[in-house]
Amino acid sequence: MNLISDLVPGAWLIPLWLMTGGVFVYMLRRARWDILGQRQNLNVFLAATVVVLGLWLIKTGIKPGLNFHMLGATVLTLMFRPWFALLALALVITGITVQNGEYRAFPANFLIMGLAPVLVSWGIYRLVDSRLPNHLFIYIFLNAFFAPALAILSVGILSTSFVALAGAYPMDYLMEDYLPFYFLMGWAEAFATGMAITLMVVYKPEWVATFDDHRYLIGK
Repeated sequence: MNLISDLVPGAWLIPLWLMTGGVFVYMLRRARWDILGQRQNLNVFLAATVVVLGLWLIKTGIKPGLNFHMLGATVLTLMFRPWFALLALALVITGITVQNGEYRAFPANFLIMGLAPVLVSWGIYRLVDSRLPNHLFIYIFLNAFFAPALAILSVGILSTSFVALAGAYPMDYLMEDYLPFYFLMGWAEAFATGMAITLMVVYKPEWVATFDDHRYLIGK
């Protein structure tokens, strides 16, 4: 995670920026911006974004561009649905990019650490929502525990593949000394996300856009 500019081949920059730009254009067209026009919603959105930024700043690493930190993508997806989750992660990645000066790595970081985990989290939520009964335990266990573990694992697989294909580090080294740590990160991400979502649906369910008391609690 947090790729640095030296790990991004120059020939990849245009395709990466085109893909990133396409996501932003689609987000601008599909997101319901009137929701953030409400002061309470905007305050919750900005607070959540700052919290996730703080989590990203607490990191460790083994080599340049190969570091680890909490992700928070699933929490944002469950709280704000995919488009605003992507917006929050774009703001987080922008802050990190400005802080470390690795501007050329922005599109790769956004696609790997923003788009990928949000797609995984939202895909699991939609699958669970359409195929399984509306029950609090199912919502928490699958969407807030299983989904974040799978989301951060997808980031690990994509970042490992990206760095290996770029020729920055040997695949053998990445498979032995980098990718396995994501399985440990998966447990941490699942626990933190599960606890955060559980507390919010109990005390502040209005903060979680994908949760509805009438569907998941009443009569269950």
